[in-house]
Amino acid sequence: MADNRIGTLRLRAQARRHPSAFLLAVQLLSLVLYPLFDEMRGGRVLFGALGVAVLMLAVWVVNRSPAKVWVAWLLAAPALVLSVLSVALESDTLLVASSALEALVYLYAAASLIAYMLGDHRVTTDELFAAGATFTLLAWGFAYAYFVVQALYPGSFTGALRPEEPRTWLELLFLSFTTLSATGLGDILPLSSPARVLVMLEQFAGVAYIAVVVSRLVGLTMLRATK
Repeated sequence: MADNRIGTLRLRAQARRHPSAFLLAVQLLSLVLYPLFDEMRGGRVLFGALGVAVLMLAVWVVNRSPAKVWVAWLLAAPALVLSVLSVALESDTLLVASSALEALVYLYAAASLIAYMLGDHRVTTDELFAAGATFTLLAWGFAYAYFVVQALYPGSFTGALRPEEPRTWLELLFLSFTTLSATGLGDILPLSSPARVLVMLEQFAGVAYIAVVVSRLVGLTMLRATK
């Protein structure tokens, strides 16, 4: 009993010290789970539950950073409600609305983590975890934006498999990761003007993130190691 209590206290202490690590872990775990349930009938329910969990963690991380918490909750609260209702009512309209708000929450959380990492001249362990968490937040945010664009402008994206059908959420997330990382595998392509503009914005965000944030963290880490 005492050992379990000590373990719980240690876990809480680690969560307070490295909140970005928990967010990154949940994001990566969801990547593993998505393919396992993508074709199942209840997959949409699972995706909705995971989205709610990640959204709560994103707001929690914002709370640990210099960003205004009330802005995050102003976006996250209706996004959570609409996400749950879209799953319960099987409403595509509510799903698109919740996706738009979730995109804003993830991008806002990413911006707040970038401000957190640029806020001082000392690299901490949590800031290194924040670098990975920020990348996943950006990828998720743009993926939700792609989903909204596809709903508003049908035929905005095509792919090597079933090119006439709308792209699945996992395919849009894959496109977001390949675009943000400048991998550009090219089996999923934007066709409409809004989709192409959004892809270009993500390409710019990916290059800027590597050039400004990651390079700065690497430089400060090497500087600290030479002292």
